[in-house]
Amino acid sequence: MLAKLYLEDGTLFEGTSFGGEGGQVGEVVFNTGITGYQEVLSDPSYCGQIVTMTFPLIGNYGITRDDFEAVRPFVHGFVVRRHEEVPSNWRAQYSLGDLLKEYGIVGISDIDTRMLTRKLRSYGTMKGIIATGDVRVEELRERLLANDLLRDQVSRVSTKSVYNSPGKDQRIVLMDFGSKSGILRDLTRRDCDVVVVPHDATAEQILRLRPDGVLLSNGPGDPKDVPHAVETVKALLGKLPIFGICLGHQLFALACGADTEKLKFGHRGGNHPVKDLESGRCYITSQNHGYTVKEASLAGTGLVKTHINNNDGTIEGLKHESLPAFSVQYHPEASPGPFDSSYLFDDFLTMVRKFQSERPKTARQTELELLARGV
Repeated sequence: MLAKLYLEDGTLFEGTSFGGEGGQVGEVVFNTGITGYQEVLSDPSYCGQIVTMTFPLIGNYGITRDDFEAVRPFVHGFVVRRHEEVPSNWRAQYSLGDLLKEYGIVGISDIDTRMLTRKLRSYGTMKGIIATGDVRVEELRERLLANDLLRDQVSRVSTKSVYNSPGKDQRIVLMDFGSKSGILRDLTRRDCDVVVVPHDATAEQILRLRPDGVLLSNGPGDPKDVPHAVETVKALLGKLPIFGICLGHQLFALACGADTEKLKFGHRGGNHPVKDLESGRCYITSQNHGYTVKEASLAGTGLVKTHINNNDGTIEGLKHESLPAFSVQYHPEASPGPFDSSYLFDDFLTMVRKFQSERPKTARQTELELLARGV
């Protein structure tokens, strides 16, 4: 079946349909990963986006249950140069086309993804519509103009209820703004007792869980679209150790008084070089974001720049100069890789233990007596 991708600047791509049928509007972006298309599809941070893979062959190793980063994909469309219908991989349980068909996601193949990527790099990410069938260009244009890009992505992908992944060590509250499963895996691998809470959990509700630390997860969209989360983080600063990842990094910056802005075409892929300013070491990182913290806005916030992107110099890491809190713009829980930055989870737990040692808790019996007296 014929499929079409129409961009807001009037560019039309015609190709072959695979996956679901119908049409969907979204922000057209590109990902430079060579592997990991299943992780890309199931990353909630892509909610509302039409994702273009720059690697020319996609679908060759199929889909397996164990590689999902969320229970379902949230992308609004998938664009590839060549779609391999029959995977060759002993782990494959079904094909890429079957996955897209199951969730009604339109895929388009046999288009010039190099041309599309060069256009997005030159002019920035664009609003677009992907549709199956021989749809007239005029109809695509009308549908594109009639539909706005999503602004409520976080509420769409966040958990709706609190749940626990039990562990024997520190209790960590994971604020879910669209968290990848890799974050939970890394915490549970370190024996953390993880409590996952929705994006709109208040500071009071979180403190009631008596956590030892708080992790702010990744998620989709503009950080300024979730002002309630900024207020929650602001209320938690200094009361608990905080570690922010991706959207969590941006929310941490906003809570400290810094500002964010949209990047021209974002950072998406598993091969982005990041420099640690303290050690001078360069890490290859997995990234997926369209916004960044403005360096000029750091003055007077107490935030210190710790990492930069070696490609464009944008901020990739922050820490607070006096409070137990730090963040990174990239993904230390990267799946399928690279895993260079997984040490950051250990650094976070070291911070949690140091915070505990410097602020010993009141003896439980004394605490109960104080509560009974209403103190």
